[in-house]
Parts: sequence; C-alpha cells; structure tokens
Amino acid sequence: MAGPTSNTARVALPHELSSFLVEFSIALQKHAIYPPGHPSLTPAAVRLSELATALLHERPSLAFGVARHQLIIDGIATDPGHPVLRRLAETLHLHHLGAISILPGVDSHEMSSALATLADEAGPDVTPLGLVTPGCLPTWPHLRLHPLTLERLELVDDEPAAPDSRDAASSRRHAQLWIGLANAAMARDAARADDTAPPEPAVIAKAIDDHEGEDAYDQVIVGYLLQIADELKNTAGTDQAALRRRTARLIGALRPETLQRLVTMGGNAAQRRAFVLGATSGMAIESVVTILKAAAEASGQAISHGLVRMLSKLAAHAEAGGAHTRPIADRALRDQVERLLSGWELTDPTPNAYAQTLQHLATTAEPQNLLQDVTEGRDVGAMHVIRTCLEVGGSGPLVERAIDRAIEAGHVHSLSVLLTFLPPGRPPEAADTLRRKLGGARAMSILVAHEPLDVKTLDPLLPSLTFEGYEVLLGALIASENRATRRKLLERLAPTHLDVAPLVADRLNDDRWYVQRNLLLVLQRLGQVPPGFTASPWMQHRDARVRYQAISLQLTVGAEQMSAMRAALEDKDERIAHLGLAAAQDACPRPLIPLVAHFATNSRVREDLRIQAVKALARTEDRYARDTLMRLVQGGTSMFGRPKLAPTPVVLATLRALAESWAGDAEVGQLLARARRSATPHVRAAAEVVSL
Repeated sequence: MAGPTSNTARVALPHELSSFLVEFSIALQKHAIYPPGHPSLTPAAVRLSELATALLHERPSLAFGVARHQLIIDGIATDPGHPVLRRLAETLHLHHLGAISILPGVDSHEMSSALATLADEAGPDVTPLGLVTPGCLPTWPHLRLHPLTLERLELVDDEPAAPDSRDAASSRRHAQLWIGLANAAMARDAARADDTAPPEPAVIAKAIDDHEGEDAYDQVIVGYLLQIADELKNTAGTDQAALRRRTARLIGALRPETLQRLVTMGGNAAQRRAFVLGATSGMAIESVVTILKAAAEASGQAISHGLVRMLSKLAAHAEAGGAHTRPIADRALRDQVERLLSGWELTDPTPNAYAQTLQHLATTAEPQNLLQDVTEGRDVGAMHVIRTCLEVGGSGPLVERAIDRAIEAGHVHSLSVLLTFLPPGRPPEAADTLRRKLGGARAMSILVAHEPLDVKTLDPLLPSLTFEGYEVLLGALIASENRATRRKLLERLAPTHLDVAPLVADRLNDDRWYVQRNLLLVLQRLGQVPPGFTASPWMQHRDARVRYQAISLQLTVGAEQMSAMRAALEDKDERIAHLGLAAAQDACPRPLIPLVAHFATNSRVREDLRIQAVKALARTEDRYARDTLMRLVQGGTSMFGRPKLAPTPVVLATLRALAESWAGDAEVGQLLARARRSATPHVRAAAEVVSL
C-alpha cells in the first residue's frame, strides 16, 4: 500500500517509542520461533513490560495503530523500509488488528500471554484474531487488542441494516476498511478514544487536516482510500451505499490544501494517477470531481474551466437527475475523467467575470428531491419567493413571512438544501435570515417530530442554532423514548457556542435515571456549569450510572474536586472507585490518603484498582503513604527467618513506587537493596526501576 518515500524530511519517531516497537517485534518473533518454556521467552516479555511501564509513567496509556506495512504511534507513522517494524506491522495486519493499547499496570505475565497469542501466525488453519467470533477475542486486564469489527461499523450507519448470509463478508470488509482508515487517521488519539464512539467522517477529516503532512502518513491514508474505492467498484448493495456516503462526506470535509497534499503522494505521479483512477471507478460522484481538481492543482496543470463546468453539470445530473438520467450521467462523467487522465491539458482562456457566471450556471442544478418536495407540498409560492430572494440577495418582511410559511409547510429539508446552492457574490441578508429561521424553535420542532431523527438535515443547521432551537432539541433528548434518537442528540448538544449550561441544569429534576445521566453528561461535555452549581445531590443517587456521571462532572469543578474524590473512593461500585483513584494519581489531598491506602491494602479489591492506589500513594510523598507501602511489600519470613518479597503484581508495583519516590529514605533503601538481591528476576527489576 505504501510506496517508496520521497526525499521529504521524515518526522522522527522518538527514540523511546522506536525502541519499544523494536523490542515488541523482537519479542513477538521469539515467541513465534521458540517453543513454550524456552529460556529466551520470559526475559523478552519482562524487558518489553519494563519498557512499557517506563513509557506509561508519562502517559495514561500507550497505543499504536496498525497499517499494512507501518505502525502509527503518537500520530507518527514508522518507516515502511524498517525491516523489524515492517515485519511487526505485517504480522499484526494479517491478524486483522487495527490497534493495540497497553494500560498502566501491565506485567510480564500479561505481555507473555499476549505475545504467545499474537505469535500464532494467521493462515488457512488459524483464524485471524480480528475475525474471531465476538466475545472470543483473548483479553487481559492491561493489554487490549482492537479488531476491525463489524459491530463498530454499525454504530456509524444512520440506517444500519442487518447483514444476511450473502452480504456478511462484504459488510465485514467494509467495516475493516473504514475502521482501519479511522485508526490510521486518528492514531494520535487512539488511546483516549471511547471504544463506542462512532468514527464520524468529519472527525476523521479534521484529524487528517491537523496532521503535519508526513509522507508515510499520507500514503497510509491514501492506501486505505484506494482500497475503499476498489471495494466500492466491485461490490453493491446497502453496505456499499453506506460506505460510499461516508467516504464522500470525509473527502468533502477535507480542506482543499489537505486533499492536494494527499494526492501529491511525495511527487509520485503513478500513485497520483492510480488514486484518481481508483476514485473515478468507485467513489461517489462529488468525490470524483473534488479529487480531480485537487490532482490538477497538485500536478501544476490547468484543466479547462469549461470541462470542469461540464463535469459539475454531469455530477449534478448523476446525483439528482431522474431514474433514467442518473446512470447515463454517472457513466459519462467517469469516462470523461479517464480520458482527461490520459494527458489532455488546456490553458484557461476565460475572463474571470464570465467564468463566475458560467460556473454558477453549471452548478445550480437543483436536486430532484427538492423539486419534488416543493411541488408535492403547500406554499409553492413561498418557496419561489425564497429562492428568488437568495438569487438577488434581497431581504425584508416578505422574505421572513415566506420562510415562516415554508417551515410550517414542512419544507425544512428543502430550505436547508437551498443554502447549499447560494450563488457567489450576492448580499448575505436573505441567507442569514434563512439560517436564523432554520435554527429556531419551529424548524427544530418539525425536525424532532419524526423518527428516525433526520441528522442529515439537522447537522448543517447546528452552527445557526438559536437558544430557542437548542431548548427544543434538549426537550427532545429528555422526552424521546427512542435510544437511537437520544444518542444522536447527545452527540450534538454539547458542541455549541450558546450559553446553555443553566438551561441544562434546570432540567435535572426529572425522575428518570437516564435523563439525569444524559444531562450531567451534556454539562460535562459543555465544559461549564452554572454559577453555584453542585452535582452533590446526584452523587448519592441509587443508580450507579447517575452517580458515575455526577462524580465525573464534579471532578471537573475546582472547588468540588475533593468532595467528588471522597464520594468516588467511598462508593461500592468499582467503576466509580476507578474515577476517584485516577483523580488521586493527579493530586491526592492529605485527608483522603487513608481512603486510598485502604484500596492498596485490601486484598478483596480488584488488582488493577490496588495498583492504581499504590501509584496514587507514591505521588503524595507522605509519611503515612510511605509506611503503608512498606507494609504492603512485607510477605512474612522464610523458613530461615529472612523477609520474603512475593512477586505479585501489587508488590512489584509497590517496589517500583518506593524506588521512584522514596529511594533516598534509609528504611526504603534497605528494603530496595534486599529486593535487588532477590532470586526472583521480577523483584530485582522492580527495585531497579529508579536506575533506568
């Protein structure tokens, strides 16, 4: 997928990350070559877990994405020419894995088990790990394999369809390609991403836009786009249409300079031509025209504006023409692009003013469904008034009344489409009036009155949303009995420029637990709460899901952090306790140290929570915390009366914590010296962390 790199300066992968990936590849190779129990396997797993632990001191988790010949970590793609890292990428890619993430607390036992699992080479007799039956993928407490799953694709579809036996393979392939593209594009945020968050095209496009344009990264992205284009060309059905729509939305959301950067491909003309040809044969029509223009700019070639207008006209007919016209226009446009790529060039002979007029005429073909919506509804005259005023830039009471009548007649979608066909250079008054009306309460009420929620119409209107319109959407979030509708609204209510925190907080008195949980989540995502607001009443809620969200919100309010942390540490729900321990690792107030110490010393508590507590204690540098950790590593005495140090994950984590925070303490120093003389390699390694 990735060709030879250009002479463009490569973004260097930090040495510690490169060393970790190299050690991962070497350890995986050893597990593939040597039989279980071989003396070379344990040291390799120990070394790898130590490197991971060292990296995890500076980050909440460690994750890297998988492309065909490259790995992507911290937003940087590895060199496809590096033989060791290329072998690792290819091995993981054959297992249909999109990413691997490692969490704090990982130990050599988990690492060894994961390496042994990955070392089983995928082939005719071995199902790739990413394709195993859902729920059967091996799991470890602190190491996760992320397959390219069909389930996550279903979260992307606005109108998912259950795959039948004939379409199952195609659906899985579409899922792999789309999630692979998302993982490659958003590798920098892979560790923090919510596993259930849908990879929206606009989010992926922003990640690609924000990238600095490293050559290997661009080739991985274009490689996925080429595979998607090939898949679209060779398959048909509902899944193909969904993948085509998402890809078109992604390409349409990219900035022009980003798209030029992608098609440039390091100056490789053959790859550029393959990219455009692939798009021509498979992608949506609007994507074909967009990529063609970008390729022309990247090549420094002038395509005739007359030809561009002709292609735009064909695109308008191919997308919105009649049933007989669409396939003919589609085929004609793709044929013209292929002929153009064979070498036709033309300088631009058209004066600017004339060019603008022709461009407007070429691109104002109205969608067939818009004309049908208007002619089948009422107030056709109102729609004509609005369209005329948008054309000439007029505004006034007549326009406002026409917009109100059209909205009442249910033409919200048609009015939204009109905004996408605005002629250039016209006064903005009429368009601004239309946007304000469409973002108001009446238009929003019409949109949320129907199931499923029409997000294709709603999304372009969100930037124009008024306070009254937001209030309608918030009411729909509260009142809707449809979980899919609530999820879609929940995703769209937080990103707003409006001061709506008081509006959200006023509705928290609803008795339904999911309404309270959703509103608390909206407040947290807004990043603000009303003056004097406290989530304390909901931190004692009988439903753990409400308590979790209330405490999570309260932890973001400076004056309330300590009370929220105490509530989390005293809660019996382990997910909520995790919130408190995670916050304690950042800053643990002295009065809460005994609560954290209870987690560290309680053998009935889950092991990963105990390790979190140990790390939180280590960062306090408090004497009580030190004494707690000292007691925690005491494992009794041997038959000869010598103190024992049991090599459990909690004890090892405690030794590392003592070595990092209290190495200068006399008693701790004696304990560490004894640990370094231990016959157990894990104990010695934990005590020597401070010397790395």
